[in-house]
Amino acid sequence: MQDTITSVINPADEKGTYLEGGELDKLKQYFQTGTLRVKAAEQIGSSAASIISDTVAKSLLYGDITLPGGNMYPTRRYAACLRDLTYFLRYATYAMLAADASILDERVLNGLKDTYSSLGVPVERTVQAVQAMKEVVTQRVGAEAGQEMDVYLDHIVNGLS
Repeated sequence: MQDTITSVINPADEKGTYLEGGELDKLKQYFQTGTLRVKAAEQIGSSAASIISDTVAKSLLYGDITLPGGNMYPTRRYAACLRDLTYFLRYATYAMLAADASILDERVLNGLKDTYSSLGVPVERTVQAVQAMKEVVTQRVGAEAGQEMDVYLDHIVNGLS
C-alpha cells in the first residue's frame, strides 16, 4: 500500500525532480479531504460493530441463507461472514485514509473470489452485503464522507464481481 503522498513523491524522487502541476494538485486534493477522511474513519471505528450488524440485517438475515442448509448456517458460518464483513470495512477504511485501493487488492481481494467459490460462499450475496454496507456507512458518516468510502467499497464489489 502506498498513500497518496508516497505515490506522488517517490516517482519525482526517482527522477530527481521537484513536484509540479498535476502532482501538486493531487496532493492539494488529498490534503483538502484529509479532515473529512479522518473524521469518517473515527466514526466508522467507533461504530464498526453496529455497522456490521446493520449491514447483515439489511442484506443477509432474511431468506434461505440463514436457514439450515444455507451458507450462513450454522453459527460458525455466520461468524465467518461477520468476520469477513468486518475485514472489508476495516481495510476499506484504511484505503480511504490513504486514498489508495491497493491495500484492498493485496490484503482482501487477492484470491478471495476463488476461495469463496471453492468453499461454496455465494459471491453475489457477499456483493449485496457490501452494497448494503455502503448505505449503512453513508448513514453513519454523512453523504460526503460516504462518497469517499464508496470508492473503496465499490472496489471490493468490483473485485468480487
